[in-house]
Amino acid sequence: MTIEIAASLLRFATAGSVDDGKSTLVGRLLHDSKSVLADQLEAVERASASRGQDAPDLALLTDGLRAEREQGITIDVAYRYFATPRRRFILADTPGHVQYTRNMVTGASTAELTVILVDARNGVVEQTRRHAAIAALLRVPHAVLAVNKMDLVGYEEKAFAAIAEEFTAYAASLGVTDVMAIPMSALAGDNVVEPSAHMDWYGGPTLLEHLETVPVGSDPGRRPARFPVQYVIRPQSEEYRDYRGYAGQLASGVLRVGDAVTVLPSGRTSTVTAIDALGRRTDIAWAPQSVTVRLADQLDVSRGDLLASGPAPDPVTDFAATVCHLSERPLLSGAKVLLKHTTRTVRARVEEITYRIDTDTLEQRSGTGRLDVNDLGRVVLRTVEPLALDAYADNRRTGSFLLIDPADGTTLAAGMAGEAFATAAAAPREAADRRPDDAERTGRRNQEVPT
Repeated sequence: MTIEIAASLLRFATAGSVDDGKSTLVGRLLHDSKSVLADQLEAVERASASRGQDAPDLALLTDGLRAEREQGITIDVAYRYFATPRRRFILADTPGHVQYTRNMVTGASTAELTVILVDARNGVVEQTRRHAAIAALLRVPHAVLAVNKMDLVGYEEKAFAAIAEEFTAYAASLGVTDVMAIPMSALAGDNVVEPSAHMDWYGGPTLLEHLETVPVGSDPGRRPARFPVQYVIRPQSEEYRDYRGYAGQLASGVLRVGDAVTVLPSGRTSTVTAIDALGRRTDIAWAPQSVTVRLADQLDVSRGDLLASGPAPDPVTDFAATVCHLSERPLLSGAKVLLKHTTRTVRARVEEITYRIDTDTLEQRSGTGRLDVNDLGRVVLRTVEPLALDAYADNRRTGSFLLIDPADGTTLAAGMAGEAFATAAAAPREAADRRPDDAERTGRRNQEVPT
């Protein structure tokens, strides 16, 4: 059975190095798609005039923090909601500065598409590769390479083609195959919403056209049902004396009355007898609906348990995962942490930090024993209680988790169970501790790629 999704919604994130023009691009996209309120535009015009600028600085539409405006960089994740006649959008504008790379994990974790900006003058740099690696780790299915500031390279096709070829090859090594490269100038408005009059050699869509037409969502029925229990409802009133319902949000799949389910991690089985949604009885629910499920048997089910229909994951206490370290405090081998998986939080220990991933070369550097802020690495974890983990590649909701400092509740790392990338990008090996210089990192190939 195919479940029809009522409204077309695209969640996408933007990323790019400092001064690549990301905030200007987002401002241009909102402005030219008529998604800016009159008072917002007036405020931007006043702020721009006070700086002595003749035209409105569209970057101010997204750089809302005072520190962002003073420094001219994006610091926090800014969410913007807008719509066109064809689709609704939730945009996560993530920081480009290396110090705030961890914030991209937050913005891209629920995205279905990532827009990665590149300055046409600088090409693919280390931060570009880092953003692409994070998007690949998070299994974001679609990517847009926005080659910005084409006006500063004379709108030359050759410059665009070289950058597109280099980035596409790198993305393919990460397992990302759906990459749309678009040449543009956010400042001048070329190929953002309106087609450019300066690049007649480009025959592809504008950024907005691609965002409106890229396939989104998937048939919920294609994945097994996963229902993390958030709350047990027992009214114990005269009207609902025997009512026992399990409330939560369906993480994936479709759940129907009559379905056999397994309660994890206990492994007990039962049958769905009723589903309540918005105070009404229904025969079917699909992700990401929030519902209350009732079972045929009086089982010991509590917050943190998982109801699974179809093939169920085997609960584990030892597993390997890839993590992005988010905290200023280093993550060390042997560290005791709390692990939050869906609605379940358990005590855990970092048994081993197998290697750190060099996002510039994709080499795996072993023997470090620690991960610092913004590092990506492979770890082995042991939990006190079993967890019903899916591979992140199969289920982004039930394959992800957070590592938390038990002392003060600080989030330490975001983790993804299973293989790191869709394809093995690099074989495990010791790598010399070297950093290619900028000229080597951004070296160009002369061969052009078709547009």
